[in-house]
Amino acid sequence: MGTKESLAFSAKRRFHFAVIPPIEAYHQIKHDLKKVREAGVTVFGSETHGFKLNPVLSEAKIREFETKHQIILPEDYRIFLLVVGRGGAGPAYGLFNLGEIDHGWGFSKWKEHDHSVGALQTPFPYKAAWNDLSGRPDDALSESDEDEYYRLQEAFERRYYQPVDGAIPICHLGCALRQWLVVSGEEVGNIWNDNTADYEGFAPEQDGRVKRIGFYRWYRRWLDDAVTVLKRSS
Repeated sequence: MGTKESLAFSAKRRFHFAVIPPIEAYHQIKHDLKKVREAGVTVFGSETHGFKLNPVLSEAKIREFETKHQIILPEDYRIFLLVVGRGGAGPAYGLFNLGEIDHGWGFSKWKEHDHSVGALQTPFPYKAAWNDLSGRPDDALSESDEDEYYRLQEAFERRYYQPVDGAIPICHLGCALRQWLVVSGEEVGNIWNDNTADYEGFAPEQDGRVKRIGFYRWYRRWLDDAVTVLKRSS
């Protein structure tokens, strides 16, 4: 990284992404996870992770990731990695370890510019819900002209399915439906839903009337639901 790039990258570290909960809030997450785990609570996807966390990351490892990709992770997520865990227990089928994505029945490391993840330092492309289905052929065409149908479908999918810039995958809901944490651009710190596998595009995760939510609120909401299940069963 050149001097000019280094200065620009360092300047990013001074930017505050959101109001950050106190450190006690992160310790409470660990406490609540232990409660629901020991009580045998089950919620959607919990059989995969069993409410168990993977080990935390060191400051050095997080900085190494940020430097490699020339981004700064949203602070609420960054603290989670340092204090709570690098992945494991989390919404749906669990929180991905930093730098991993679902692959078949397991997980694998991703690389920038692969079939899913684009360039992290490039701004996330969406500012509002997106689902451009133009060019997608009608299913009826497959019966009258199968070759033309598949030609058009392949052309559509090359345009529709693009590596996601400016975000990291953090969770999957099965069948290639994922949630992403934005790390570059105007949507930095927000969680977005990727429903392109169902041809339903991208949309920001919401919470009631709140039109954008960050990592901590997204995670805490899921855990609160699990704690509620515990209370109802007591």
